[in-house]
Amino acid sequence: MKKFNILFILLIMFCFTSCVDIEEHYDFKLDGSCNVVYGFDMSKAVSVLMNIMTDSVKETAQFGMVKDTTLNFYSALPDSTQLKMTAEEINMAKGSNLAIKMDLKKSIMKVSINHLAKNAADLQYYLQHISKISMGNQLKNVTKNNKQTAGFDAQQLVAGQDYYSYDVTPHKFYRVIDKAKFNAFLKKTASTFAMAKAMLIDMPYKVVLNFAKPIKKVNNPKAIVSADRKRVTLIADMDEVIKDPSVMNLKIDF
Repeated sequence: MKKFNILFILLIMFCFTSCVDIEEHYDFKLDGSCNVVYGFDMSKAVSVLMNIMTDSVKETAQFGMVKDTTLNFYSALPDSTQLKMTAEEINMAKGSNLAIKMDLKKSIMKVSINHLAKNAADLQYYLQHISKISMGNQLKNVTKNNKQTAGFDAQQLVAGQDYYSYDVTPHKFYRVIDKAKFNAFLKKTASTFAMAKAMLIDMPYKVVLNFAKPIKKVNNPKAIVSADRKRVTLIADMDEVIKDPSVMNLKIDF
């Protein structure tokens, strides 16, 4: 019975890889480069689950794990995965880091992916391909096969980004949700979202874009522009996005 409880709770936790606080940060520099960070905080879901766990389960080794580590994305990949990657994918992976912080007893579970794009073309390539790498199991391999991160399954963390179409140049950042891909994503994750809603777990989504110079215009009325027009912040939750996917569209000229 004890083993069954542990497996059951772990299964629920993995189901919640889509039920997270998601934050995207973009820092555009004067030289045209951009630092991108995808942050995924699953702490709220873990906190809810911890409240329903028995004391015996909380004392198991699995829930006593504490991790705080940062890995170069490419160096952490297994040889079998590296051999299948294109030169462009290799360069992208080498310019990315994966950070994991976990302490289940304190209800902490956070994952972030950091990438430095050298220019607009590099940024567009990254945004269009990072989700494909995720769905191709590379992220799963990083967290499953690496000794420092064994026990994680980060495969689905950025899979949802596949429903965006991007158009990035030195003076504009456009992204639009592809409704067909988004609807397909919803079908795959419907049970997860329903479970999260039943457990009163909200799913906020925040995008922050910092610019070296004031932006010229932004098309989304929900976007918050700072007084100096160098920062754009967009906040929504999955209920809003499900009802109207266009709330996450962004067209910024700068």
